[in-house]
Amino acid sequence: MPLSPDAAPPPRPAHPPRHHLPAAPPRHALASGTAFLGPALLIGLLLRVADRPFFQGLDDRWAASLEGSRSGAATDLATVLDRLGGPIGTILPLMLVGCLCVYGRWRSALYVFSAAIVANLVVVLPLKQLVDRPRPPHVWVLVNDGSYPSGQVFGAVTLVVAAAVVVFPPRARRWWWLFGAPYVVTMMWSRTWLHAQWLSDTLAGALGGAGACLLLWRAFAPLLRTEAERTADNSLWT
Repeated sequence: MPLSPDAAPPPRPAHPPRHHLPAAPPRHALASGTAFLGPALLIGLLLRVADRPFFQGLDDRWAASLEGSRSGAATDLATVLDRLGGPIGTILPLMLVGCLCVYGRWRSALYVFSAAIVANLVVVLPLKQLVDRPRPPHVWVLVNDGSYPSGQVFGAVTLVVAAAVVVFPPRARRWWWLFGAPYVVTMMWSRTWLHAQWLSDTLAGALGGAGACLLLWRAFAPLLRTEAERTADNSLWT
């Protein structure tokens, strides 16, 4: 039956907004983050009390297998990654923080800053001071004291995860993981190739970075959910 001119149109079916950015944390983010970060802390305590931990033999064999030239292409690549993971590496997350703030996404910016900058100060630096593990012999690059854990690998993981959370929608996020995982593995290789850190240092850096990001992702979930809703409604500035 046709509607009269004064009749109100039928209401449209309600559809929940699609919250793609930033991403919601996984269901077990708290447990997973603890499972990643916990072993990194426990291994650090073991290194503190044991003169020769049970995994030192593996570290020694891995270091002995990396016999290359200081002037080869592999060393050039590892040196670039060393500089990218050092103090210069803080520029990338800070640039991301700045871009997010420009677009009114201060909640995502706060998460990125906490994961990529604050977590390094809270997790990596105290562990380096507590464990005070000597570096491998004959380091090829300039390093500071404390080999455990790897700050460069920690920073690589936190940047990859934080960018995945706040920058990429679901479909693009899958491709980002395909880039991020090899980047982290290559950073781990570069630290051992340069004899700057033991293999276990890089593994601890990766575990610690992943654990810190997951725990902070869960802690920031309410703020990120609010931003996702505002992003879907185009109301970030209201």
